[in-house]
Amino acid sequence: MSGRVWQVGGVAAVGGIGYYLYSAGGNPKVAEKKMEADAAKLRANMTSGMSGKGTEAQKHSEVLAADAGARLDNALKDAKQGVSKIDTKLESYRQEAEKTIEQKAHDAQVNAKHAVDSFDKNVTEAASKAKSSASGWFGGSK
Repeated sequence: MSGRVWQVGGVAAVGGIGYYLYSAGGNPKVAEKKMEADAAKLRANMTSGMSGKGTEAQKHSEVLAADAGARLDNALKDAKQGVSKIDTKLESYRQEAEKTIEQKAHDAQVNAKHAVDSFDKNVTEAASKAKSSASGWFGGSK
């Protein structure tokens, strides 16, 4: 591939030199001056075209950068709003969980008090029956 590129490039260079020699009537000095003049003209056309294109490209890139900045700002704003909504929901869930825990703790406390009261009542009744039974053995009145 590389050898072929050199061959094509060489043929193009020889063809270019041949063109300038032919148009100069075979005089190498005149051909060289014509080639230099054409190169200068080509360079001037390229730089003048690029200076206008460069400004246009710069303006276009500034517009694209501003558009990208605006899109980024909107995306950040949307993300912040999403995070804010999530924070609000999480706070709501936390408050609900706290209320539920407090309610369950209160219910457990009430049930524990009832269980203790019931146990005390049963123990007191059993102790009273045991006392009356024991006093019957030792001749006490019922």
